[in-house]
Amino acid sequence: MSKAAERGEAEVALQAAGFGGRGTPERLGGLTNRVYRAGGVVLRLPGQGTEAYIDREAETVAARAAAVAGVSPAVLHADAASGIMITEAVDGVTMTPALFAARPGAAARAGAAFGRLHRSGARFTARFDLFAMIDDYLAVLAPRSVALPPGWDAVLAEALGLRPLLGAPDLPLAPCHCDPLCENFLDTGARMWIVDWEYSGMNDPMWDLADLSVEARFDAEHEAEMLAAYFPGDPPAADLARMVLLKAMCDLLWTLWGLIQLSDGNPAEDFRAYADGRFARCRALMAQPEFAAARDSLLR
Repeated sequence: MSKAAERGEAEVALQAAGFGGRGTPERLGGLTNRVYRAGGVVLRLPGQGTEAYIDREAETVAARAAAVAGVSPAVLHADAASGIMITEAVDGVTMTPALFAARPGAAARAGAAFGRLHRSGARFTARFDLFAMIDDYLAVLAPRSVALPPGWDAVLAEALGLRPLLGAPDLPLAPCHCDPLCENFLDTGARMWIVDWEYSGMNDPMWDLADLSVEARFDAEHEAEMLAAYFPGDPPAADLARMVLLKAMCDLLWTLWGLIQLSDGNPAEDFRAYADGRFARCRALMAQPEFAAARDSLLR
């Protein structure tokens, strides 16, 4: 589809939802969806194949609750059947790993936003269960001719051995974003907004912190800044240990997600390289001494 045709489709969607006449839609980012800004609103058109693994009803519940919690823009229109969503626009800088490193206080603002979300008392309808999602993603890939990375079976076996530690029924659950890609953060310099609630659900809150640390490539200083803004006091040792383990598990899960994008023919980027890079980092994280130390501390 040409850019002109894409803009035309966006204009039609805005008009149908009652938000027409706001000027030519400007294409923004997005790995799986097409996102446009028109005037003071942002339009999300769902990507091909996303209906196989995204619950749009649950996404809408989460996006509205996150707005009430003050961490996400207000939802102005949501159609679960089509996947079309329109939200208020936020005049913030779309973050990247480099911007998280360069903008003073950005890691702290992200940590504070997660704190507001996780302690908001919201109840998301979806449950983000790492091991169930691994099973689901493998089931999606099973009939497709996409090769898993070399060494996958051994890494998966080690990861599944963590289920008693990371999937225990007594672990705390909180409303979580679950996909804290840097580009899902908009920074005003005074406040960090979080957008895109497709993968959100009730989850171990350490997932959000672990995943952002990985996505933003935080060094020890920036990670400490995020944690200081998130925790009201000293971080509990068990939380920090789970965070270490979950950093690797984030890369494991998103390896499979990347392979699904590859099998869907998503042209947004080279998803073979994306998946292989994720898997390589997962293996590297699992090989670090702190990974074994965190696992052993939780076993005691």
